[in-house]
Amino acid sequence: MSGKADIGLIGLAVMGQNLVLNMNDKGYKVAVFNRTVSKVDEFLNDAAKGRSTIYGAKSIEEFVSLLSKPRKIMLMVKAGEAVDEFVELLLPHLDKGDLIIDGGNSHYPDTIRRTKYLDEKGILFIGTGVSGGEEGARHGPSLMPGGNPKAWPLVKEIFQAIAAKTPEGEPCCDWIGQDGAGHYVKMVHNGIEYGDMQLICEAYHLMGTLLKYKAMDMHKVFAEWNKGELNSYLIEITRDILAFKDEDKKPLVDKILDTAGQKGTGKWTVISSVELGIPITLIAEAVYARCLSALKDERVEASKVLKGPKPKFEGNKEEFVEDIRKALLASKIVSYAQGYMLMREAAKEYNWNLNYGGIALVWRGGCIIRSVFLGRIKEAFDRNPNLNNLLMDEYFRKIIKKCEPSWRKVVSVAALNGIPIPAFSTALAFYDGYRSERLPANLLQAQRDYFGAHTYERIDKPRGQFFHTNWTGTGGKVSAGTYVV
Repeated sequence: MSGKADIGLIGLAVMGQNLVLNMNDKGYKVAVFNRTVSKVDEFLNDAAKGRSTIYGAKSIEEFVSLLSKPRKIMLMVKAGEAVDEFVELLLPHLDKGDLIIDGGNSHYPDTIRRTKYLDEKGILFIGTGVSGGEEGARHGPSLMPGGNPKAWPLVKEIFQAIAAKTPEGEPCCDWIGQDGAGHYVKMVHNGIEYGDMQLICEAYHLMGTLLKYKAMDMHKVFAEWNKGELNSYLIEITRDILAFKDEDKKPLVDKILDTAGQKGTGKWTVISSVELGIPITLIAEAVYARCLSALKDERVEASKVLKGPKPKFEGNKEEFVEDIRKALLASKIVSYAQGYMLMREAAKEYNWNLNYGGIALVWRGGCIIRSVFLGRIKEAFDRNPNLNNLLMDEYFRKIIKKCEPSWRKVVSVAALNGIPIPAFSTALAFYDGYRSERLPANLLQAQRDYFGAHTYERIDKPRGQFFHTNWTGTGGKVSAGTYVV
């Protein structure tokens, strides 16, 4: 062994192994350990074979002894109890100023708790989002570190070395913020990912169900879309999926059961939005669309008795494909606008100083939602760091204006033909709601005051003054306390 390791990693599943190889490629010596110790030897004799600066350990004690001080230890283990268990296993062997990094998909409240807990023991902690899957981990992920700010200088060089790079050469990794900020931003990233995927699936569904396009027809459409404003990793892989043939030379995608799974980060995003009162309607619909897809047996039975219009298209198919493209682009803007609204509100709630343009840069490469589009978001926040909503940026306003007629056409045609497009539809509904000076919530407040004396504000009085009316003439003058959920 030639000198102690620069960093250690625990957890040699796919992501952990590839991060180790990535670090080693960049010139860093790495110590590795795994709870199932046999996996250490398997890794050293297979993927890491011949690499003299990757050091395997058979115990926690040996693992810690292989690290240079201050020790830097990255956990790539299952989120939840496993992280806490390894923290407790490591603590007796660490010194003040050592660093533990959680690179799993941990829930941000756990990261807030762990940062505080370890700080009290003199140990630094980082909770970092890692996006990009197996390929990203190996060749350059998007990294979203948050936690104890004192820890960032210890790993900044390593993290930015292994991270993906933008076309301009900038690393897709920067400090996100205090305690749980990194994992929160990764959670929102995953929520936006849910939205992007659902929008693409709805475009696919419209072309297949209404226009009767075959997989190869849609492959050509997505290939063309990937050359323009929609250029992104998810459009790219959709293009490739649609061209992929099974052993019988028929499209594999047509043989895949239409029930979708999920790991929970989309659900966490929606729960957080409800807690903070931010309407991320598109991400929520994307989560619920997966839930609805899981009701396969019920849907099969319902399809036999619940009838609707038979999809029939009359018109120019190529023109309608362009309408779908524009509707997808406009809806995508709404999805990101909602995600940024949520991050802004979370920053207020948790006292995080988030760099919104910087977050777009971190997402620009390596991660699942990487796209040309994110460069435009960074430019928007460069123009106005205090931008409240992407929909208010001049560039995005112009795009929406250009796309709006097609967007409305696609939503209405789908409804008339009985084709569900919940993400497209809710994106348009949100846009119309956001641009409405007046909404019918005045009637809703009257209803709440009628049955529960919940009070209301008046348009002819200053904001913050609340009133109650005895609507029936038999109620009292006492009103319920005002509150906001």
